Amino acid sequence: MRAEEVAQYLQNNPQFFEEHVETLTQINLPHPHGGRTISLSERQLLALREKNKELEKKLREMIAFAQDNDALQHKVHEFVIALFSARDLATLQETIPRLLRDIFSIPHAVLRMWQISPPSAEVLAFADAQAQPVCLHHAAHDTAKWFGERAVQLHSYAYLPLRAGSKTIGLLVLASEDKQRFYPEMGTVFLHRIAEAVASALHPHLDR
Repeated sequence: MRAEEVAQYLQNNPQFFEEHVETLTQINLPHPHGGRTISLSERQLLALREKNKELEKKLREMIAFAQDNDALQHKVHEFVIALFSARDLATLQETIPRLLRDIFSIPHAVLRMWQISPPSAEVLAFADAQAQPVCLHHAAHDTAKWFGERAVQLHSYAYLPLRAGSKTIGLLVLASEDKQRFYPEMGTVFLHRIAEAVASALHPHLDR
């Protein structure tokens, strides 16, 4: 008889062990972490403990994730409050990269507004095509030169299109020497919120 047939029989006949209680007490199994044998009940207890450990681990991970999200949400709020304290375009241009560095520890940020610094056709098409911020391990088109001599040290980028309604008015580019700071699979919810806040702060100061 195959093992699969035995397992299927026991599943189909749960009363088997009620009718053969002594069989349960006679079954010994290898200890999962040693050479000795243990009873079936001990093995079940060990399995439950292992399962509890896995559940506790997942719970700790969920709590840590929630705490990280709360902390990031607080930073976004702090960023927005500071952003709207700027009263003119020049102050915003200076303030935005500084806030990103001070609040989010983002070492490099470049803000380009099309009204002031028209982009290349490729960069404009790239920005217009992005419905959400996009993260890359390489600079898009000719944007690497926006970072000057630091560009050779940068290995991850986040591109945040800035929009007024359906129109793209600029691009905020974040960059890091750390390849894992921004990566293609990462979530962009908070980056999108930052982009919306920056675009809203800039829009009143640009020509309509």
